[in-house]
Amino acid sequence: MIVTGGGRGIGAATALLAAEQGFKVCVNYRQDKDSAVSLARRIDGIAIQADVASEADIVRMFDEVDRKLGRLGALVNNAGIVDLGTRVENMTAARIARMFAINVTGSFLCAREAIKRMSTRNGGKGGSIVNVSSIAAKLGGPGEYVDYAASKGAIDTFTIGLAKEVGAEGIRVNAVRPGIIRTEIHASSGDPARLERIGAMAPLGRPGEAEEVARAILWLLSDEASYLSGALVDVSGGR
Repeated sequence: MIVTGGGRGIGAATALLAAEQGFKVCVNYRQDKDSAVSLARRIDGIAIQADVASEADIVRMFDEVDRKLGRLGALVNNAGIVDLGTRVENMTAARIARMFAINVTGSFLCAREAIKRMSTRNGGKGGSIVNVSSIAAKLGGPGEYVDYAASKGAIDTFTIGLAKEVGAEGIRVNAVRPGIIRTEIHASSGDPARLERIGAMAPLGRPGEAEEVARAILWLLSDEASYLSGALVDVSGGR
């Protein structure tokens, strides 16, 4: 399994649970080498630096996984960013381009490389892809991060289309849409307090935990979800 953005938060929780379930895991990271390497050692996996906004980095990472871990069976497209909360009228082209390069293009390119290896059409043995979207795709992120929400809306459409494209080739493609989850990403929004404030507004009355999202991801990857593809699974406390 490859987990992009796997050193912290939902990615780290997913890598931990995957290792417990018997996966050999590649923990991908862009900057935080210490966290990724520490986690990889803990789960007897490998850590590979690669910026998912870079096509060359992605190709290099998948080639390295081929050499070190063997046949790829699962991909979790988790890497993503958010930016400081602001209105659309204040957003620059550079901010929007960066958001989509990481959150959307990176997921496309990682899926491309995974399909080359998994698809029965290409001599593979099948596999499963889970994209990490966001409940923001449904809610829109007004006044804070419409660009982030739009990037996750693109991931939803990508999930549905790709599932139909590769289903007959032994590959299932699904997505989880987390709500407000207790991870470090909220500090990037410039409003760390929003975690508890917004989390309390969910019908379940609290923020979610990274492990709760990870359990949904591993279920989607498992044989228990063998007839599920093209699904968008909300892990959002009822929002």
